[in-house]
Amino acid sequence: MRIDKIVSLSAVAALAFGLAACGDDDKGSSSSGPLKIAASPVPHSEILTFVKDNLAAKEGLKLEIKEFSDYTQQNPALDEGAVDANFFQHKPYLEEFNKEKKTSLVPVVPVHLEPLALYSKNVKSLTELKDGATIAFPNDATNGGRALKLLADNGVLKLKDGAGTTATEKDVVDNPKKLKFKAIEAAQLPRALDDVDGAVINGNYALDAGLTPGKNGIAVEKAENNPYANVLVVKKGKENDPRVQKLARLLNSPEVKKYIEDTYKGNVLAAF
Repeated sequence: MRIDKIVSLSAVAALAFGLAACGDDDKGSSSSGPLKIAASPVPHSEILTFVKDNLAAKEGLKLEIKEFSDYTQQNPALDEGAVDANFFQHKPYLEEFNKEKKTSLVPVVPVHLEPLALYSKNVKSLTELKDGATIAFPNDATNGGRALKLLADNGVLKLKDGAGTTATEKDVVDNPKKLKFKAIEAAQLPRALDDVDGAVINGNYALDAGLTPGKNGIAVEKAENNPYANVLVVKKGKENDPRVQKLARLLNSPEVKKYIEDTYKGNVLAAF
């Protein structure tokens, strides 16, 4: 066989091998594999597990759920590509994270609301709070502001006009009970109840600790026109991934709405 033919055949073989290899790479990075999603244990992972066990197979969707007890690690994990999506946060928190970290994470669909509530082991109503009482609340900007708004909405204090979701203690213009505030990592707030007069706790951590807003909360966030619905989140550009779109549809399905209503009895509310 002539040398030029041997070279030509070798080139064809190399090209075929290269195309096959590219095809394998594309397949490995395509939307056909399992969707890896980070989630807080309660209720996020529970809702996702319901979807995985009861709805996903019919849609040809494979879910790999990764639980994070520390929700502050979920956005970094998504941004770094360790997971394909996450489910734990509301839009104000996401917007603040993107602004601070210069990331491009985007919401896909709202799923549920976890009403924020003030809990106490010392008093049974807001009127029983003593002057100088210490109130703990989440130490991240958006949930801290949300906690102060809850207290303001219930007449415990007054915030200056225009104080938004990132309100801080500096925005308190009237504090008749001279309340003291203690910012604590959100996951630690249920444990802090023994050491403070009251704590404003995120719904998922309250549920995890056996607390329910309707039964134990002495001030509970209203659901009407609430911007704090928890959303499915992905990196910008991944919104149209077929796996993400399938999960979004399932998370907003009648079956999931019924699951939320039956399981959480009003302590978690469907936001769709």
